[in-house]
Amino acid sequence: MKNNIIEYCLKKKGATKDYPFGPDPLVFKIAGKMFALIFDSKGNYLYLNLKCDPVIAENLREQHEAVRPGYHMNKAHWNTIIVDGSLAESDVFDMIDHSYDLVVKNLPKSLRESIPK
Repeated sequence: MKNNIIEYCLKKKGATKDYPFGPDPLVFKIAGKMFALIFDSKGNYLYLNLKCDPVIAENLREQHEAVRPGYHMNKAHWNTIIVDGSLAESDVFDMIDHSYDLVVKNLPKSLRESIPK
């Protein structure tokens, strides 16, 4: 599923990948702002940090064991998703969409307008 997540993130308009913190995590950005981070796990799954509206973040954490407060991030605005197969790929993609949309919405108008269509 890792490759599908990477592919999905890179299909977002204007998305880039980067390693600003070293070899781990892989960070996806839009206009220089992070919207997804992938941490490789030593186990059989990976961790995916995604920005999230605080109310939605709390609801997701209550509904899904695999959704937790953001690892090394602002716990109110970021979730860590444990990608272990317990969530449908479509649900993970929906959370990526939400994260991307939140970041784009908060960009200055000039940056939003510079994102390729």
